[in-house]
Amino acid sequence: MTRTQAHIETRNRSVCPGMERDTAAEAYRRIRHDSELLCEPLQAEDYLLQSMPQTSPPKWHLAHVSWFFETFLLQVYVPDYRPFQPQFRVLFNSYYEQVGPFHPRPQRGMLSRPTLEEIYRYRAWVDEQMAALIQTVAEEYWPEVALRIAIGLNHEQQHQELLLTDIKHNFWVNPLFPAYRSDLPPSTEVSAPLQWHAFEGGLGCIGQRGEAFAYDNEWPRHTVYVQPYQLASRLVNNGEFAAFIAEGGYKRPELWLSDGWATVQQQQWQAPLYWLKQDNDWWHFTLAGLQRFNEHEPVAHISYYEADAYARWAGHRLPTEQEWELAAAGVEVSGNLRDSGRLHPAPAGGEGLQQLFGDLWEWTASPYTPYPGYRAPAGALGEYNGKFMCNQMVLRGGSCATPAEHIRASYRNFFYPNERWQFKGFRLAEDV
Repeated sequence: MTRTQAHIETRNRSVCPGMERDTAAEAYRRIRHDSELLCEPLQAEDYLLQSMPQTSPPKWHLAHVSWFFETFLLQVYVPDYRPFQPQFRVLFNSYYEQVGPFHPRPQRGMLSRPTLEEIYRYRAWVDEQMAALIQTVAEEYWPEVALRIAIGLNHEQQHQELLLTDIKHNFWVNPLFPAYRSDLPPSTEVSAPLQWHAFEGGLGCIGQRGEAFAYDNEWPRHTVYVQPYQLASRLVNNGEFAAFIAEGGYKRPELWLSDGWATVQQQQWQAPLYWLKQDNDWWHFTLAGLQRFNEHEPVAHISYYEADAYARWAGHRLPTEQEWELAAAGVEVSGNLRDSGRLHPAPAGGEGLQQLFGDLWEWTASPYTPYPGYRAPAGALGEYNGKFMCNQMVLRGGSCATPAEHIRASYRNFFYPNERWQFKGFRLAEDV
């Protein structure tokens, strides 16, 4: 069994803005290598697939994260830097308007050239140049270089998660339902009974603190007030969501937000993404291929609209991001994250508040907006988060595809409310 077939091992090393040069060099080598390990199960034909505009081909992901280091580090801090291929500046720019034009996102799957071999040579070129930069850049520039390396490595880890979720959707549209990996362990556990955990409410602080890495949208740390509330002990599972479907959940407009009901009608939704009914039994598509679903696993690949409709049907609501973070404050980051090797959500076990980290990103009832006092960083890097603070909803906690060292209680993910292809689920909340 190869290292990839087992899993990418758990690591406790931190990637932070103030890291020393040797630490940065080791973290850079390790995280860059992880991206290539995740691609080991792919065949050459798989690298070019793009099943919908929201996904990207694996080949594009591998090139774009290299473009990021080249654009925001090598071209800035290496005198007379010679780009590997000047045209890559356009091909592999994602959305940075201040950098310049970019290839249309829905057309990334049309780029048969550059070849996969050339993409890997590009990565090797960038890696060689970055290794030299880390060792030779002047001491006066090192703090800002270290910060940009930390951003770049966290950015690459985001794309590692996107690699897995995009590959899953790319394979889903194939009627053969191919497996990304056939050796992934199935879930055999039974989920714990759902319980409620009460929180007193009042004043609390959210947002990142200390010197650990955080994205700009996690700042500044600030005081919030919440009413007393309760959170469900675990995520809603497949069996519970199947009951919602059986009681006509997708056919009852009174349960849905207006935009959600319009989406249900337009897209003809009848179940979560990747669910398939065969011989009156529910099956679902996983990274291990098509499998009979385990009713105890958390229901996955849910839109915000579906989560909200289920909560309304169940007589509860979704938590706000403030409630979620206050509940998660001080809780150790552990759980079914990518390092576990499952690459699929697992049933909740144990006592107390479960599944805060890993398994599935959790929808909250909070719109993705800036924190009080937020200012986007200057320059093109300021486009990373700030310009998306409109029409999206916040998710918390990471998923089974998130590297363990990448997630924290203050991490704010965000997606449009109709999107389903990411590993997303939800837990219930209620007022006290």
